[in-house]
Amino acid sequence: MAGHSKWANIKHRKGVQDARRGKLFTKLIRELTVSAKQGADPDSNPRLRTAIDKALTCNMTRDTIDRAIKRGAGNDEVDNMEEVTYEGYGPGGVAVLVYCLTDNRNRTVSDVRHAFTKFGGNLGTDGSVAYLFNKCGQLLFDDLSQEETLTEAAIDAGAEDIIADAEGIEVRTSFEDFMTVKEALQKAGFSPAQAEITCLPATSVELDEEKAESYLKMIEKLEDSDDVQNVYSNAELPDSVLE
Repeated sequence: MAGHSKWANIKHRKGVQDARRGKLFTKLIRELTVSAKQGADPDSNPRLRTAIDKALTCNMTRDTIDRAIKRGAGNDEVDNMEEVTYEGYGPGGVAVLVYCLTDNRNRTVSDVRHAFTKFGGNLGTDGSVAYLFNKCGQLLFDDLSQEETLTEAAIDAGAEDIIADAEGIEVRTSFEDFMTVKEALQKAGFSPAQAEITCLPATSVELDEEKAESYLKMIEKLEDSDDVQNVYSNAELPDSVLE
């Protein structure tokens, strides 16, 4: 079997997101409006603060962000939006978490179920795979030359773990401390190649090339839905399908 690279997997996912920037903006605006229902001040609303940061990272304009926040804070069009999480297994038995924001639960579950079954997976019950994932902050750095000073700065900022290998440095934080750690590292002169709130699996499942192709098609189908905000899995893909 071809080799598996964690960084290749991460970069592939980012590349897919960039290629679907139009849909990504739709999802980001939806997250901004729903987050703003809990308060329009990002200093007292960590979820909104994270949503704004992600939108800016994806080059969304301040005007667009402000309009989304005002709409959410006004509690008008987003009142009927609800958050729904679906869990299941994809090709090769990989665990998959699907986070959605929807105004029509029946439509959303139908779309999600169809994506799973079409590509050899199956939708599970609540709690069937969620226990395998940990919600946390993740910051990735490509520059290995400052590993020691970055590690010291990350520890001082409150990071929970720092993992370095030949391809880069990964800094993990608790969900609550993500923005604090990120801002502290940026002030110290370290700019992450990627930074986000994510759900990291405790274990991973390596897929062969055939299963990986089916898995990627399933993820693409899921992410094509405007209702689907994020998809997380414990799949490790062979480098051959990421090239």
